[in-house]
Amino acid sequence: MRIAVPKETWPGELRAALVPQGVKKLAGLGFDIMVEAGVGVASGLPDAEYEAAGADVVHDIASAIVSSQIVLRVRKPTDDDVGLLSDGTVHVSFLDPFNERQLVQSLAERGVTTVAVEMVPRTTRAQKMDALSSQANLAGYVTVIEAASHCPKIFPMMMTPAGTIAPARVFVIGAGVAGLQAIATAKRLGARVEAFDTRPAVAEQVQSLGARFVNIDIGDVGETEAGYARELTDEQLAMQREGMKKIIAQSDVVITTAQVFGRPAPRIVSRDMVEAMHPGSVVVDMAVESGGNVEGSVLNETVDIGGVKVIGRGNLPSEVARNASEMYSANLAHFLDEFWDADAGSLDLDPDDDIVRGCVLTRAGKVVNETVLGLG
Repeated sequence: MRIAVPKETWPGELRAALVPQGVKKLAGLGFDIMVEAGVGVASGLPDAEYEAAGADVVHDIASAIVSSQIVLRVRKPTDDDVGLLSDGTVHVSFLDPFNERQLVQSLAERGVTTVAVEMVPRTTRAQKMDALSSQANLAGYVTVIEAASHCPKIFPMMMTPAGTIAPARVFVIGAGVAGLQAIATAKRLGARVEAFDTRPAVAEQVQSLGARFVNIDIGDVGETEAGYARELTDEQLAMQREGMKKIIAQSDVVITTAQVFGRPAPRIVSRDMVEAMHPGSVVVDMAVESGGNVEGSVLNETVDIGGVKVIGRGNLPSEVARNASEMYSANLAHFLDEFWDADAGSLDLDPDDDIVRGCVLTRAGKVVNETVLGLG
């Protein structure tokens, strides 16, 4: 089977869907790979490395896509991209299906078998294919580095001839994959870290990283079968905000990571809570792309609210594009390897397989994913 990998055209996107190591792995399985010239340049990966790994570097990517059975991307395709896909082509990328209903329908009408990588279930077997988690891990790291670069205080405690410098206080809201990495990174930098999550079950994970878990009683909470936090009621959100007020006011850095899969991010930090922080403090809203956790945050902007910097940088994994591309490429290579039938020379995307059932959205002219259909 032939795989086409186009260069990303989304503004500011520096990642590549496949790196040379991934090319080598897939070529070893029997795939023919064509990558667009310059596909990895933004990640520090020249075309020569792709050629050495076994890929054909092409300039006419449109023709390559038309003649390929599999297309790998990071971002969702444009309408023009969809028009190049042939009946039966397997298209793999992030798709944001709950907010891109028309795109999903267009892919179905083209007869495309569409794989949304963010829909890969969080199971033990699927862990190596979980691109959402791999990218969130890097985003958590980048968030802390971003906060540290804007904070007028150093993170670690330091003994100096002029006296002792107290460690910066960092408060992380949300202890999912991104939040746990943010906690770990802030601790490595020497900060005093506190964290809160609506799921009390993650307290042990937070504590194992050396942070203090903040207990706020907001009633019955939990997570979905897929491992995501459940959406809170308005009353629970109000209780959560009240419990966090004092901690936020005392923090030098607040990092919010709270997201509900497939829905707008909950608004958990109000403007008055930001205004209560000391001037020079920093707030990073990791959920800004899906609506934002922080009142006043703006996508891809740094806003000053009463002397507090509120950072709303989007596409955080792209800030470390080399590692993000490597991890994403590995996720895709594992996915293709898992379902590759070497004897038949094709992908066996069995509809009864739990991973396939979770992440395949369209097939044979129809939208087939039960979760997407249920929210339509």
